[in-house]
Amino acid sequence: MAETDTPADTPAEGSVQGSSTGKQKKSRAGRNLPAAIAVGGAIGLTIVAILKWDRYLWVFLLAAAMPLATHEVVRRLREAGYVIPLIPLLVGGQLMIWLAWYFHAVGALAGFGATAVVCMFWRLALGATSSPQGSADSPSGNYLRDVATTVFLAAWVPLFASFSVLLAYPPNGSGQVSCLMFGVVASDVGGYAVGVLVGKHPMVPSISPNKSWEGLAGSLFFGITTVTLTATLLAHKPVWIGLLLGLTIVATATLGDLVESQIKRDLGIKDMGRILPGHGGLMDRLDGALPSAVATWTVLTLLP
Repeated sequence: MAETDTPADTPAEGSVQGSSTGKQKKSRAGRNLPAAIAVGGAIGLTIVAILKWDRYLWVFLLAAAMPLATHEVVRRLREAGYVIPLIPLLVGGQLMIWLAWYFHAVGALAGFGATAVVCMFWRLALGATSSPQGSADSPSGNYLRDVATTVFLAAWVPLFASFSVLLAYPPNGSGQVSCLMFGVVASDVGGYAVGVLVGKHPMVPSISPNKSWEGLAGSLFFGITTVTLTATLLAHKPVWIGLLLGLTIVATATLGDLVESQIKRDLGIKDMGRILPGHGGLMDRLDGALPSAVATWTVLTLLP
């Protein structure tokens, strides 16, 4: 859902920010709505054009986007004091995506395993060169925390993205990727619209105060409807698979959004970055799509 997170130190939804002479009223979610619509529309048209022209271009788009998304998260983690090996994460992310294209799920898993091993040793080397040894404030003092976070990040961004590469590979790959992306967008937009218009009952105020149960209902209606139509018309799947896939995508997109909200709350930030006007960072748009890629591939693979 697009009802955006609002950390405790940011203005409440529907508030007016700025001085008495320069106030700028934003949407209830605290976003520049015209910019958000323009950027979202441009991204959507790009994805549609890629899938219509040549579905394999989707792999190149992911290969370009994943380093940006990974760097956003690493930069935020480093600001919070984490020591995260960036280079092996970036190289390993490319390895996962391209191995997934050539060797399918086995390639993605092999790339992830290799990335995790290299990151463990890379972080160990960073700690070995620090001084004093064992201090809680030195790189060597937080090895377990940093390695666990790094491996989580390798799974969260490039490994999950590799599953959308797997979606594009079959002959109906454009339809399968469309199920994923249209479903996530419909869930996002439906949750935002219904939540802003009639949302009154917070769903998880301790994590994301602007998300409501009414918004979840909007996500379910629009998401399931969109995925069912896309799955039957473009991916040539039975209606019942479309219904199940729609429910699965809405659930994983919503939970993925909440996971990123919790991470941002832990770090004390509102957005992962500023690359997309009206949206924040690239990861602020991918938070629901990444776990949904895993769920979509799983459903369409187990239920062909």
